[in-house]
Amino acid sequence: MNFQQLKIIREAARCEFNLTEVANTLFTSQSGVSRHIRDLEDELGVDIFIRRGKRLLGMTEPGKALLAIAERILDEASRVRRLADLFTNETSGVLTIATTHTQARYSLPKVIKAFRALWPQVRLELNQGSPQEIVAMVAAGEADIGIASEQLVNQSALAAFPWFSWHHALLVPKGHELGQEQELTLAALSRYPLITYRQGITGRSRVDRAFQAAGLKPDIILSAQDSDVVKTYVDLGLGVGILADQACQLDTQSALTRLDARHLFEASTVWLALKRGQLQRNYVWQFLELCSANLSLEEMKRQALSVQEEEPAIDFQI
Repeated sequence: MNFQQLKIIREAARCEFNLTEVANTLFTSQSGVSRHIRDLEDELGVDIFIRRGKRLLGMTEPGKALLAIAERILDEASRVRRLADLFTNETSGVLTIATTHTQARYSLPKVIKAFRALWPQVRLELNQGSPQEIVAMVAAGEADIGIASEQLVNQSALAAFPWFSWHHALLVPKGHELGQEQELTLAALSRYPLITYRQGITGRSRVDRAFQAAGLKPDIILSAQDSDVVKTYVDLGLGVGILADQACQLDTQSALTRLDARHLFEASTVWLALKRGQLQRNYVWQFLELCSANLSLEEMKRQALSVQEEEPAIDFQI
């Protein structure tokens, strides 16, 4: 048995048993993946996967038990590597941040510039993804820090800390009827085609909840993951944009107008998350401090180094 076999078991579950994706993720061949699986099953004397011909459909009961053990072993191995790294490379390394497009584009540039001035030998990697993908990357140790507005809170594997609150705003073409409204309401907004974020990102749940509470069904004609994509289609006149206010920065030449919508939708919070119980280099803590001086370093360390999974995270949005 070896680490590569355990990685294959873990990635097979993550990739929904698509061996081509497993091979691409682990930078190996599909035939090599299949061979490792056969060798491990022969060594253990049990079938790990449910098969239909050459296709994998799921995991057997022994396979599920093995997956849980493999994840623990790989997690501990990662901690051993990080421990050695902490004492051999204190001022250099790689800081990997998993975040959404909105935060990478609008919230992080100033923080990253300040961080680079303090830690010039640390390379930065920004991995953009959905909140679900960010949770998975941080929990698996593939990212040091996760940053998003949704999904990071109340994940037992993560310690999450509030960074800042934000509201949604509207973008409309100049001269749009909504800009003439005395008091902007959800009822008025629901009369127009809407363009906003897709489900599960950048406070979309708050938009849906507001319309539902008002008994209205919004006409959302286009959903996207990227704020700039939303703005592009608003600029084409296809609908009214509902975006994060930090993404509504317009220059003087813009044909769009920003409308305040903070009274229409609940505020959202951007969260910073670390893998619970994982050792962190000093520059990780420094990055978190640069994000917000209001965060207590001692309290962050206490929560992040705790491994009591039953301890609930505090939802500061309540």
